[in-house]
Amino acid sequence: MQTTEDATMTIKEQTIMQASGNRIMTRDREVQIVGKIDEPLILIMDNVLSGDECDALIALAANRMQRAKIGKSHTVSDVRTNSSMFFEESENEWLQSIEARTAELMHVPIAHAEPLQILHYKAGQQYQPHLDYFTSGDVVNNRISTLVMYLNDVEEGGETYFPSLRFAVTPKKGSAVYFEYFYNDPHLNELTQHAGNPVTAGEKWVATQWMRRQRHRSF
Repeated sequence: MQTTEDATMTIKEQTIMQASGNRIMTRDREVQIVGKIDEPLILIMDNVLSGDECDALIALAANRMQRAKIGKSHTVSDVRTNSSMFFEESENEWLQSIEARTAELMHVPIAHAEPLQILHYKAGQQYQPHLDYFTSGDVVNNRISTLVMYLNDVEEGGETYFPSLRFAVTPKKGSAVYFEYFYNDPHLNELTQHAGNPVTAGEKWVATQWMRRQRHRSF
């Protein structure tokens, strides 16, 4: 006989990334989990990138930055005032190593990964609240998860902020925030709406890895 308690019990949805304990061992790195929200799954992780890797990504990207654009239409908007660039897939050995680690952390094959994107925010620049996945009904191969890796320590501001959760992640060099939006419950996906808060002093550099539901790369 089903009780009222059984009938109203909430069943936790399956996640992509199976994170237990306070660390994740990849083939080349021990990553620490320092913060967590269960639904939607959001993880704050330390030691995702080394200091040398952070510096190398900035140096490789610095002369290739352009005004960032939004959406599938790739339009310039005041919603997003920072600059950005995309590396080529597995452009060099540094990237190959980082991409292999991010795929392992995100528990999704690298073939599902978009090219790694670098973002640069100067003082006063921001990215207003938005969803990383595409909301139009005609998207066949949508995004399912995001890993934002911080490449420098920001003097002030620049947090990754989830307004519906009233939750902010402070940039720290080598650390990252992971979140996914693969759920059957649309409300859980919508809770991953987030913003890049304005940088109020200094600058912010981040690397972002998005994963798709199906194969995205040619190899």
